[in-house]
Amino acid sequence: MGKLKETLKEGAIQIGSGGSAGFVEVCIMHPLDLVKTRLQIQTKSTDRNDSRYYRGIIDCFGKMYKHEGLLSFWKGILPPILAETPKRAVKFFTFEQYKQFFMFGSLTPTPLTFSLAGLGAGATEAVFVNPFEVVKVSLQANKLKTKEAPSTWTVTRTIINENGFGLKGLNKGLTATIARNSIFNMFYFGFYHSVKGLLPEYENPYREFFKKIGLGFISGSVASCLNIPFDVAKSRIQGPQPVIGEVKYRTTINSIVIVYREEGFAALYKGLLPKVLRLGPGGAIMLVVYDYMHEYLTKILK
Repeated sequence: MGKLKETLKEGAIQIGSGGSAGFVEVCIMHPLDLVKTRLQIQTKSTDRNDSRYYRGIIDCFGKMYKHEGLLSFWKGILPPILAETPKRAVKFFTFEQYKQFFMFGSLTPTPLTFSLAGLGAGATEAVFVNPFEVVKVSLQANKLKTKEAPSTWTVTRTIINENGFGLKGLNKGLTATIARNSIFNMFYFGFYHSVKGLLPEYENPYREFFKKIGLGFISGSVASCLNIPFDVAKSRIQGPQPVIGEVKYRTTINSIVIVYREEGFAALYKGLLPKVLRLGPGGAIMLVVYDYMHEYLTKILK
């Protein structure tokens, strides 16, 4: 009975720590996620003379502020807020469970253990979060002023009424989301925990803090570079199609091939800079908040 109680307590700590990490990260970093999506859904056919054509991050921020207002930088934030707390809770909780599984009876985890656990956690969170991603991308792609744009609930109802809950509706782009999240988390957790285990633990709290920040930043930045072609495919599948009434981007690999053939290799890395600017520091924020929140909750729940 005592062991079960300890297991449940540790599970609650992992869920609480992961949820806190997700909430803090999304509130701070959402504007960069929005800019990333806007850049990714621009196709070769987009009119470059259009006043809403974005030539880069600064240009996108400037034009959004001019045409849509300051609050437009947080368009589509409600789905991530509703999703990120449970999503990150799921991510960190399942990572710990997969880690135990992939230790295969060993007393200490290896870099392979961390990587496989991250892969499993990424795939699991992707299934949970994909409906929120579909709604978020639809909201982020809308270029009306914030007051004129449809609400989260309106967009959700429209998607469900028109296409249902399946792979053409609220779960559109599921395989792309699974691929994106799995690749990201495989490196993200694998690198962070493996390298952290090799470095000394500093008694000075500031040195320890910046060590974790640095590792988290590297983990998030490199993982973003590795998975971005799948992120571009996801944005194309879930975002507005180039021709109304015609579905051009259907599957993950097909979308990657189309983008490569029509727009070149560089197009598979559209939105990379805002993605790295978001998930580099965002990745650091999440891991550090998780570590310190886990330590705090462990103390108060003893």
